[in-house]
Amino acid sequence: MQTKTHTSTESELRQDLVTGDWVIIATGRAKRPEDFVSLQHADIESSRDSCVFEDPNHSGQEPDVLIYRTKDKDWTLRVFPNKFPAVSRGRAPRSLEQGPYFGMTGTGYHEVIVTRDHNRSIALLDVNAVAELADAYQERYLNLMNKKNIRYISIIHNHGKGAGASIAHPHSQLFAVPVISPYVQLELSGSEQYFKSNRSCAYCTMFTYELKRRERIVFENSDFIAFCPYASRSAFEVWVAPKKHSPYFERLNDSAKLLFGEAMKNSLYALYAGLSNPDYNFYVHTAPCDGNDYPHFHWHVEILPKTSTWAGFELSTGIEISTIQPEVAADYLRKQSSY
Repeated sequence: MQTKTHTSTESELRQDLVTGDWVIIATGRAKRPEDFVSLQHADIESSRDSCVFEDPNHSGQEPDVLIYRTKDKDWTLRVFPNKFPAVSRGRAPRSLEQGPYFGMTGTGYHEVIVTRDHNRSIALLDVNAVAELADAYQERYLNLMNKKNIRYISIIHNHGKGAGASIAHPHSQLFAVPVISPYVQLELSGSEQYFKSNRSCAYCTMFTYELKRRERIVFENSDFIAFCPYASRSAFEVWVAPKKHSPYFERLNDSAKLLFGEAMKNSLYALYAGLSNPDYNFYVHTAPCDGNDYPHFHWHVEILPKTSTWAGFELSTGIEISTIQPEVAADYLRKQSSY
């Protein structure tokens, strides 16, 4: 029996199937999708002439660790170590214990993945270019995953000043670090517990239900699903994931990269068109590269538009408040994509 979407002013507490996190869908404060378009966005200095990513070698960036070129030798994508890394490259971590506290030196790898066009965000790239970006993510992941002391690789993309981007030129970042974050660990533990209790993948269960119900689907093709999660943490949150069970992003094959590129491009374009190019973050959540097996996990991308600011309730409880139902958000975004 399907539960109808609430249209009253009664708010809902929804729980994430995997992590157990709660969110509030505040229907009493409900906004129309169009209301989110008017959000103000702070501009980043975007002059191409002064952009450090237009000619990274000339602007003093470190040498490329990966570069893709066209037949006429112009570059389309390049990867190089971050000039101001969050972690120190390649060093063995040292313990920094202090009284009851534990710490270690910040070691690992921090790289920047830059696409060629200064003015075209991922939403405006063609599918082949997005697939090439996925290829670069994978190639660098495979190169770093077996490095000594690396346990997790985080691939992230910040779009817009409100999402933390300090340079307008589109770029992603990769962090290879010796620890697994608490949020990823929560997903790993939650998906393992679900598998032990139900003998099935929590994510596959979720995707099967979403494909059957269809009201939260934003886009799908033969291999990938894009949808607004039932317990969306923010308005217009979108997940992109393979339909077939797969714990490891780095095992994506070439044909799947094109379909992944199509799903990512359509999802980001729907946000671009529907919300007038909002600031957003996205990141890849995949099984760790720590030598253990995670057959219960299912890799996916989480896209989080910056549609609100955390206030006292969110900070004190960790429970986010969204002012639009995921079903309404998905219906609106579905109309913006080519789906």
